[in-house]
Amino acid sequence: MRKMNIDTIAAAIEKDVGQAIPGLKQGLREMQAGLVGEKHSPEQLLVRTARATTGLSQQAFARRIKTPVATLRDWEQGRFAPPGAVLCLLKMLVNHPELAEELVA
Repeated sequence: MRKMNIDTIAAAIEKDVGQAIPGLKQGLREMQAGLVGEKHSPEQLLVRTARATTGLSQQAFARRIKTPVATLRDWEQGRFAPPGAVLCLLKMLVNHPELAEELVA
């Protein structure tokens, strides 16, 4: 099997989805090594990416979006998917992290 260029593949995937994907390169390395990696849903990745983009802790991000921190943890760990309206908000925060400041008021 030919060794894949992790950086090139990750860049192509992220370009295709239009955003950075936390943990992508690590997942590709695990795949290349034949390890079974964790499975993540698109919703789970969106929650993690939105929070990472804003630079907020779980507690601060949960307060900002008026959600219990336990619910945010469930979303990030893939136990439950966020409702549709929350998914829309998260997409907006990924593309415009400055909007998180407007949620304080």
